[in-house]
Amino acid sequence: MTRSVLIVGGTAGIGQALARFFATNGDEVIVTGRDAERAAEAAKEVGGNTRGLAFDLAEPESIAAALADVGRVDHLVLGAIERDQNTVTDFDLHRALRLVTLKLVGYTEVIHTLVGRIAPDGSILIFGGQAKERPYIGATTVATVNGGVVGMVNALATELAPIRVNAIHPGIVGDSPFWIVKPQEVLDGFISRTPTGRLATMEDIVDAAVFLLRNGSVNAVNLNVDGGWLLL
Repeated sequence: MTRSVLIVGGTAGIGQALARFFATNGDEVIVTGRDAERAAEAAKEVGGNTRGLAFDLAEPESIAAALADVGRVDHLVLGAIERDQNTVTDFDLHRALRLVTLKLVGYTEVIHTLVGRIAPDGSILIFGGQAKERPYIGATTVATVNGGVVGMVNALATELAPIRVNAIHPGIVGDSPFWIVKPQEVLDGFISRTPTGRLATMEDIVDAAVFLLRNGSVNAVNLNVDGGWLLL
């Protein structure tokens, strides 16, 4: 059965890899990004029955119009992120407001816009991150919004039932565009503190994401995919 999959933040990295999985399996896929030209190009790269849309999650008032022609959605993935280095000592208010708006308000507005079009047996997957559990200097805003994702999952799974809502919290994804360019000694340091002896891969994240989206009895779950990194 062909499904409709909307991936917010599907123009690069893990989001695009997830789009490619569903497109290869014959599903109808929409990928979104901030730039219309890049979204169209990414859709072409994914292949299959894929198209691109553009809007900025940090400008939530623009989301409804951008999604106006989207029909039924079986699986909604909220995976767009921005990396923010922000400390309390040197607090950048503009950057903090943008990230909080993007990930908490923007994500919620996408769901609000589409809620009447999400299939009753459909699912929503929200991307968080492990900074909520293991913050670093500069993670003030990142850790806060990723902690907020946990609350979102519980609230939305309650309100939107029977639609399922889950979150995935990746650890360091060694072959992702952000991490693959890091010096090997940096990656080795993280590997040495990971019980599995290797970093998560994009394939690992895609596999976990598909499980959360497709399994009809998995609901209100915040899944860490980090090789047990939080244990050490």
